[in-house]
Amino acid sequence: MAGINPQAIKELRERTQAGMSDCKNALVEAEGDMEKAVEIILKKGLAKSAKRAGAVASEGEVRASISQDKRAATVVEVNIQTDFSARSDEFKNFVGDVLGLAEAAPLGADLTNSELRGKKVSDVIVDLTARIGEKVAIRRWDRAEVPAGKTGLAHAYVHLGGKIGVVLALETESDAVAQHAEVVKFADETAMQIAAMNPVALVRADISDDAKAKQKEIFEGQLREDPKPKPESAWPKIIEGKFNKWFSEVTLTEQESVVVPGQTIDKLREIAEKAAGGSVKIVRFVRFERGEGIEKPQGPDFASEVAKMAGG
Repeated sequence: MAGINPQAIKELRERTQAGMSDCKNALVEAEGDMEKAVEIILKKGLAKSAKRAGAVASEGEVRASISQDKRAATVVEVNIQTDFSARSDEFKNFVGDVLGLAEAAPLGADLTNSELRGKKVSDVIVDLTARIGEKVAIRRWDRAEVPAGKTGLAHAYVHLGGKIGVVLALETESDAVAQHAEVVKFADETAMQIAAMNPVALVRADISDDAKAKQKEIFEGQLREDPKPKPESAWPKIIEGKFNKWFSEVTLTEQESVVVPGQTIDKLREIAEKAAGGSVKIVRFVRFERGEGIEKPQGPDFASEVAKMAGG
């Protein structure tokens, strides 16, 4: 039949990543029409995608960028099922597309409803899942930016090739302060601190009353289980000390720097402020760690998988 030859099969395979026999069968069904054959492959791929809709995608990439004016930094997490596929050019290109959409989107927008090269992103994801053979998902995105009408600096940092991504925004007294080398250095080192130490809040006041109440219960439980219990009259002072230690571990400004041991992040901010000759304030940070909070299913062991594939 005209239009069905090794070159056509090769072209269809390159365009769809489908198997050779699938490509040949699609071309036969499409009577040699290449575009119709592509459509047939994708439609058959949709059935495969549907089967994978319930799969867990916990690998992938966290990627971040800084706007050209350095007033906003955006971070996205896009997931896929295996690390092998996460390294493919097709997946990486899609992550870049998603980041580009996020950079231009209003904060909080659902990126799957956006358009990408004339197609709805949710449809692009279905097509991509069909071609790669693994579930693909845009999990989340966020942005840290200098408040409107203020001067400052946004910064982005990605660690371990896309495992952790951090964005943060500083508000400064002037543009000159924002551009000062010590302030830029402080932003970079603070982003690395956030990546390494995973603070839960910027300052104490940002920690919810519920979180503090739960932590107080933990401290009281520790005091009750102490082999040499202290009198309850001494508990308030002991718990206050425990809280101060806890705050120094979970709030960014009070953490000890991993870059400059012996100095807190707030102290390093003051040093940068003095060097630049103007105020510097951290206004917001966001930290994404790939796959955090996603429960991975405990499937059968490798031997069972092999036996299943072999029909045993």
